[in-house]
Amino acid sequence: MTVSERREKASYRPVPGEVVRVTIPKVEKREISGEDLPLKIVYEDDVLLVVDKAAGMVVHPAPGNWTGTLVNALLGRGGSLSSEGDPGRAGMVHRLDKETSGLLVVAKTDRSHRLLSAAIAARRVVRRYAVMTWGHLTSDEMTIDKPIARDPRDRKRMAIVNKGRSARTDLLRLARFDAGDLLRAHLHSGRTHQIRVHLSSIGHPVMGDDVYGGGGGRKIAGLPPKRHFLHAAWLAFHHPVSGKLIDLRSPLPPDLASALAAIAGEHAVADGSDPLSSLHFYD
Repeated sequence: MTVSERREKASYRPVPGEVVRVTIPKVEKREISGEDLPLKIVYEDDVLLVVDKAAGMVVHPAPGNWTGTLVNALLGRGGSLSSEGDPGRAGMVHRLDKETSGLLVVAKTDRSHRLLSAAIAARRVVRRYAVMTWGHLTSDEMTIDKPIARDPRDRKRMAIVNKGRSARTDLLRLARFDAGDLLRAHLHSGRTHQIRVHLSSIGHPVMGDDVYGGGGGRKIAGLPPKRHFLHAAWLAFHHPVSGKLIDLRSPLPPDLASALAAIAGEHAVADGSDPLSSLHFYD
């Protein structure tokens, strides 16, 4: 029997009787180094800190983004970070998408990491987001309770999948404009892309979200390239050691405040005031 070896594309379909050999490349371990990157720290003590993350910053190193991440920046500051889990995710109790801005809690000790993770799992951490939809919800208040998992047709996306992990998002409309609604979204779970997937599933994606169908709204809002209108504006939890209530708010960053003004038109909030406060986001 003559044996010939040739390389084929991943889409190649073998025929009966063929022997296919797959070579899996060795995964090289990467050393995650600290970098001197700007960070906005809004709270810090001996066991935790809270970052107000800028849009465009990836939270932790991964293929395609081995540098310039929040973890790189935290390591560059010096000091301790929890060692729970993957070293490349040092301190990360939860995460935000690259183009989502806002508040993110970081554990500095292993004990605080475990306690904060347990508090999130028990839904004792308040995480509320300001989000602009493209189009209008059918009611002022809505709960979307749909399971989420990797999209079986595109592994870079998430989707509503019957056998996915449970996910619940409560939505409250704060204002209705011609192009869309400004909402307060309250997470009861923290699945990847949860708010974006849930809103897309009801036909009203996050404005500016190219991945889930809202990219066409970018021009209307005057949003920068790749930016979507989603901001983690309110984070509240009891301190894992002292029990003290930590209640933090992040005003809309300039790009989203400008987009809101463009969408609101003559109904825009006067310059100099926090539009989220004016629209009763924190009530």
